[in-house]
Amino acid sequence: MLPEHTPFILRRSLDRQVNRLFLIPALLIPVIVAVIALVLFLRSLPVMATATLPSLLLSSVWRPMAGEFGFFPFIMGSVIVSILAMVLAIPVSLLSAIYLSEFATPAVRRVLQPSIEILAGVPSVIFGLFGVLVVVPFIRDNLAPALHSQSTGYCVLAGGIILAMMVFPLLISVMTEVFSAVPAGMREASLACGATRWEMVKHVTLRAGLAGIAAAVILAFARAFGETMAVLMVVGNVVQVPGSVLDPAYPIPALIANNYGEMMSIPLYDSTLLFSALILFLVLIVFIVLTRIVLDRVKLRVIL
Repeated sequence: MLPEHTPFILRRSLDRQVNRLFLIPALLIPVIVAVIALVLFLRSLPVMATATLPSLLLSSVWRPMAGEFGFFPFIMGSVIVSILAMVLAIPVSLLSAIYLSEFATPAVRRVLQPSIEILAGVPSVIFGLFGVLVVVPFIRDNLAPALHSQSTGYCVLAGGIILAMMVFPLLISVMTEVFSAVPAGMREASLACGATRWEMVKHVTLRAGLAGIAAAVILAFARAFGETMAVLMVVGNVVQVPGSVLDPAYPIPALIANNYGEMMSIPLYDSTLLFSALILFLVLIVFIVLTRIVLDRVKLRVIL
């Protein structure tokens, strides 16, 4: 702490120096993002020179040795598996968070919250093994026959279930914190007006926490879209656009993990895999930017 007799000019000079010092680590993050994007772009140029960008993104023909690279099956595989995971995860996570923040007793919270934290710390390969040992056989032997269909079990649904399990802790933790942050006065005012506990949750807690819920979904989608090991183990890894949730797929992260180490000696194939990494990187950036815009609008609507 500076002495009281320190000249005002010196204080201002020290403030400016501290501001510059704090600015350096703050600027480091966008610099890292820009460097990653630049490196991936430069390494992707060889494959981008072989065909137009729409052709690469919209073609379903994948014959690397013949110089034909169609990324559409991989893009659709990532999108479908991630969306299915969110469809499965969001309702369960939202109801769990509402229960923990609004209805659960302190004793129940002390039991459930550590369980959620343990689930968050489980490595992705363990989820993958669980999928191979439990989810895949269940789909193959029980669910598919019940739907009068056939499946090996290694399919979009298996990947979606495993991804949903992986994002449960993130969604539940963030949503619980969001709901707990709603001022108690808003809850009490709603109850004082004669609302039931559920009506209070529906019209006050959920409305006040809408922006936080959206932020949790964004984080969970980014986690699901970029997940590699667990999905790679259960989704089937077949180059095709899945026609149903019981069909196999081949998400972009699995493509990179399966092939990059072996194909580094083939320059064009190496460039192809880095181009797929660039697609993954840009899709996440675009999605996060768009959802930030939505978040700002949601916050404004809630305030109004």
